[in-house]
Amino acid sequence: MVAQNGKDLLIKIDMTGAGSFQTFAGLRATRISFNAESVDVTSLESAGGWRELLAGSGVKSATITGSGVFKDDTSDERARQIFFDGVVPDFQVIVPDFGIIEGPFQVTSIDYAGSYNGEATYELSMASAGALTFTAI
Repeated sequence: MVAQNGKDLLIKIDMTGAGSFQTFAGLRATRISFNAESVDVTSLESAGGWRELLAGSGVKSATITGSGVFKDDTSDERARQIFFDGVVPDFQVIVPDFGIIEGPFQVTSIDYAGSYNGEATYELSMASAGALTFTAI
């Protein structure tokens, strides 16, 4: 993958529950992280005392984070409502020249901030809440 513009990494939210995705407006920074727990199966018989891990086991998870400025009442309102309702709609993360990651996420935090002589900002954190799919582009 060659160098890409950071602004091209997009977080989209299903606005209606029917697959109608809209980009979160005003984001300045976005990130998706993947994690996999390991299951240690090391025993006295492990070669040379080296740790052994059980392939294909453990919990996989992903987190999405983003921060930006307010630009769009619709996506801001949707994120707020998702948080207060505790629902887990589908999100998409578009990684340029890589692919689209899609699946259910729970909004785990929304932070609002602002300074006297600056713009109001927000930060979102979301945790995967089910199986994710990957589609290469």
